[in-house]
Amino acid sequence: MKKDREIQKAYKLSHQILSLTGINFVRQTVIGFTELTLIPSKDSIRYIWLNCKQCCVYRVTLNDTLEVQFQYFDPLLEVCQQESKQRNLDYLNKCQSTGVTSVDPEVGRGELVIVVPSEAQHMIQEGKPLKVGVEFSLEKPQSGLHFVVPNTEGTLVEKAAHMFTYGHENSARLWFPCIDTWSEVCTWRLEFTVDDFMTAVSCGDLVEVVYTQDMRRKTFHYHLSTPTCAPNIALVVGPFEIYVDPFMNEITHFCLPQLLPLMKATSKYLHEAFEFYEELLSTRYPYSCYKQVYVDEAYSSLHSYATMSILDVNLLCSNRIIDQVYETRKTMALCVAQQFFGCFLSRHAWADAWLTTGIANYLMSLYVKKHFGFNDYKDWIHSELQEIIDYEEKFGGIVLDPSSSPNEPQNGPNMPVTSNNSSNKDTFYFSVKNPHASSPHYIGVYYKKAHLVIRMLEYRIGQELMMQVFNKHLSLALIAVGNKGHPAGWSHMLMSTATFTKAIFTVTGKDITVFCDQWVRQGGHAKFNMKFLFNRKRNIVEMTIEQGYIGELGIRRYVGPLVVWIQELDGTFKHTLQIEHQVSKKEIVCHSKSRRNKKKKIPLCTGEEVDMDLSHLDADSPVLWLRLDPDMTMMRAVEVEQPDNQWQYQLRHERDVTAQTEAITALQRLARQGAVTTEMRNTLNAVLENEQCFYKIRCRAAHCLTRVANAMVANWNGPPAMMQIFRKMFGAFSCPNIIRQHDFTSLQNYYILKTLPVAMAGLRNTHKTCPPEVLAFLMDLFKYSDNSKNRYSDNYYRASLVDALAAAISSAPVQHDPATITSDTLSEDIRRVLCEITRYLNLEKLLPCYKYTVTVSCLHAIRVLQRNGHLPPKSDIFKNVRVAAVEQIVDFLAHDGSREDIDFLLSLAESDPVPRIRYMTLLSLAKNPPFKMGQSHKLDTEHFVERLWNIMNSGQPCDSRVRCAVMDLYYALYGRRRPACIPASEPALVLNLRKPPHPPIQAPIIIKEEETVLPVKREAPIDDLLEPKVEVKTEIAEMPVEVIFTEESKPIVKEDIEVFEEHIESYPTPSVTPSIEGDMSESTTSLPGDSQDAHGGATGFEPDMFRTGSADSHGNKSHKSKKKKKDKKHKKHKKHKHEHKDKLDKLDKFIQEENLSSGSSNPPSPVSPPNMAGSMPSNLTSNLQSLMSSSLQGSMSSNMTNDVTDNLF
Repeated sequence: MKKDREIQKAYKLSHQILSLTGINFVRQTVIGFTELTLIPSKDSIRYIWLNCKQCCVYRVTLNDTLEVQFQYFDPLLEVCQQESKQRNLDYLNKCQSTGVTSVDPEVGRGELVIVVPSEAQHMIQEGKPLKVGVEFSLEKPQSGLHFVVPNTEGTLVEKAAHMFTYGHENSARLWFPCIDTWSEVCTWRLEFTVDDFMTAVSCGDLVEVVYTQDMRRKTFHYHLSTPTCAPNIALVVGPFEIYVDPFMNEITHFCLPQLLPLMKATSKYLHEAFEFYEELLSTRYPYSCYKQVYVDEAYSSLHSYATMSILDVNLLCSNRIIDQVYETRKTMALCVAQQFFGCFLSRHAWADAWLTTGIANYLMSLYVKKHFGFNDYKDWIHSELQEIIDYEEKFGGIVLDPSSSPNEPQNGPNMPVTSNNSSNKDTFYFSVKNPHASSPHYIGVYYKKAHLVIRMLEYRIGQELMMQVFNKHLSLALIAVGNKGHPAGWSHMLMSTATFTKAIFTVTGKDITVFCDQWVRQGGHAKFNMKFLFNRKRNIVEMTIEQGYIGELGIRRYVGPLVVWIQELDGTFKHTLQIEHQVSKKEIVCHSKSRRNKKKKIPLCTGEEVDMDLSHLDADSPVLWLRLDPDMTMMRAVEVEQPDNQWQYQLRHERDVTAQTEAITALQRLARQGAVTTEMRNTLNAVLENEQCFYKIRCRAAHCLTRVANAMVANWNGPPAMMQIFRKMFGAFSCPNIIRQHDFTSLQNYYILKTLPVAMAGLRNTHKTCPPEVLAFLMDLFKYSDNSKNRYSDNYYRASLVDALAAAISSAPVQHDPATITSDTLSEDIRRVLCEITRYLNLEKLLPCYKYTVTVSCLHAIRVLQRNGHLPPKSDIFKNVRVAAVEQIVDFLAHDGSREDIDFLLSLAESDPVPRIRYMTLLSLAKNPPFKMGQSHKLDTEHFVERLWNIMNSGQPCDSRVRCAVMDLYYALYGRRRPACIPASEPALVLNLRKPPHPPIQAPIIIKEEETVLPVKREAPIDDLLEPKVEVKTEIAEMPVEVIFTEESKPIVKEDIEVFEEHIESYPTPSVTPSIEGDMSESTTSLPGDSQDAHGGATGFEPDMFRTGSADSHGNKSHKSKKKKKDKKHKKHKKHKHEHKDKLDKLDKFIQEENLSSGSSNPPSPVSPPNMAGSMPSNLTSNLQSLMSSSLQGSMSSNMTNDVTDNLF
């Protein structure tokens, strides 16, 4: 690994106190204080950097005696800090990367710069601890801390009002000043004062709860003795119901009012995860307690913190729900795994995130394998691998550790290497070296690849040795916890690629450097195309393995061992081949002879022996099928070319779910090409009826059978596919045409029951419409559905019936003018379909089901009717619900969308009060963009581009996940170039005021000289940042001039001007509370804590700081409208917004102690447009099922008419 990224810091954090005393739900404000204890590691410290965003900092003290000066700078309030019409992602990414790096705590930087006065230098030289105290407040935070206060009548308890912290990766800076990095661990003391009816849940052990003197408020005191980093600290406040786990008293569950029965049913399996991990790792749970809190409007499904997890309320489910149980148990198991790796064992930097997240997901996968079965586990691994392959082939290879490059490859028989023709540099349109500059889609796939790489490593060293390596890390960390007051010994609580590699070598004696170079420090995957031919005379298989896609995006050459399984008549035989060339030809001797005249059971890879009908196989070949890397021991994509009958044998008789999935995929590909046979159809029918087959394979076989039947429709005279199978399995005994009463005790039959109607609805006759008998069959399912005697809920089944109606809809034979479409113009079949959808939608208003699953399906069906010309294209019906409807509006944009629709969605993304709604809206737009890149579309306007650019540039300064999601959308629409709708600029002289390339982070320099300071040129290397040298220049160098070309191929003269610092005046240094005179830095602004009263003291907390008028004048002022003031001396008591006029090189400007001033990091609060959020059911006490829907699945608005049909025309 590279060592240059490890910068020696001037101090080490040992302890932090966080106290929040003013939590106000009505005003959505927080007032707090934090104190950081720093251990100096150098003889002189001039500056202390802290991370702090959107907080109003009032006062900073040192050791409770010295009030010190500080300065604030947040480069992400406006990413591109100069007016430019470039509007391309490369320019934005460059500015964003520079801005994120300039405040990166991993290199000792932050938004808040604190000046250490000379009075404290003697304590630093003596090595005494420094206690930095910060008084701050939050007012209507945009991100990081979310208040859930439903707009209904009643008290806060009746509303179930609550608040919780959240964030994307290391985002603790969004709600309290800290050193926001994973590598700075310390002990914590947490104090939270709340109303007497509220409960504050935080990290660590609850020491005591103390009431105030008036008995109206109480303070919760938590103590966390295990060194923990700031990103793993969280807080939840609300009127929770508390439930202690009956199986493990160390576990406590918290939920909102009226949800206790659901929480008891959901959490009854949690203790099994603790027992499983403790036995697997041979280590006890590292903390003394564990808390699970369920909140509404969650940022994501789960967030893990030290000793606690914050979960989405939508994970709760009763004993009557089937589908949600699997997802909820996996989520809770992952939360517990992250307590070991991610919370207790942290990481050095973002480049080491693949270790903690990959190991946590790997442990969770072992839990899934034990409790859900090997088939479910293997199918999940296969789906993750396929998702990684799809992403890398579309965007580029994912490098798990981007901080270093791989070592030189060493060729050898036991040391496989890879080669990548293209460098990973500039592969993506975003930076991969910081999570706040990376695409959220990229990070999601990054975590999946980290999991699979850990699994690959397990195959190379063995699971038992892998557990010993994990145990060694945990044991060293537990020993480090005992070193109280010695932060230097806490390094064992941090994981990195280097320490992990060393631990594996210590435990196993194996060097995995080559493995890390191949799969961790390089991106991409291998792609193989395999063909084979059986040579009867020599009884061998002549195999050709070709890597013909080398050089394409995300694909690289592989050199090393490759496993091939050949299923022969005498059994499964495994062969390991050495791949050395782009085209490798191998010969494998077969162990079997042709035995057509002998009846003998054929052994499979599982040891099972089965009877096979070999009549459709080549009489001279003993080979049944071939598989390449069946255990998925590497990142690869495989294309195997073999006859369709061999795919059928593989599907019918192979017991591995990945082999069956690959066979179904191959048969679907043949069906699209029209190469279908009756034997293929019979094989799929046999798999569908085979109860010994995994249920997911049977469901996929049903959908594959739909494609095969449609390809054979011209020559098929029998009943529709799957009709007889359904009636045989689920028809009433006396009348098979009527479905019998539901009984979901057989979960396998339950999933088949949901799948078959949807698969049958996809059938088409020669007229490309759904057969009438299939449509009548679906209507009978609606009519005779009876769940009265079933112990399980049928909401997911009813939703699948609506999905089946949507799948049965085909294009209208006659395209009418949308303005003339009425209920009278609909055909009889479409009218019946619409009638059922409307009935279910109205029923949902009266009796909503779990998570509004039926409503979601109805909205999708309505959109399908619109898309196929049966309903007029209107988006109004979708605007009364939430995320479920957003997806339909996004689909509406690509066909019939207007500017009002795209403005509606962008308004949701900009200012919706629910953070996850903002993100999900942009995610839907990025997955299904309103138009394709390079396509002429009515929505592709300069107004649209400017609005997207403003969101990326300055609209979401605190939520990096939303900002990067807009970048994903922008890339899908315009790529990395400037949009064509932006008018080309005229040739002009461009003065490049940036200095020549240099490290992006420069430490501020203080010059204390009585004489006039000459202009200074700074060109310090990154190693000298903490003690930079000042070079005095007496003359300005000549400016080199060059001619560059823009995208419009118009020459522009570019002048590189050497930048020199301005003359800085010196003022006398005050002792404690300086009177700040002179000019302020243009990158900073004043905070209330630095203003002074008539007696010369700091004002500190202002009594009227939360008044509405003040908030409006302070929070809604535009950045660009502010003008530079000539005389700031008479206006120093006013609050000012953060102003960005210069480039990010202003960070390199010299700072004087006498000119440092406070700055407000609180960006302007967005104003939510009226009725933009829809009418969400929010009274959690009165409407339980509305709460379960939350804001993610959506609910019908109460102001909709009773007859939904009125809104469709």
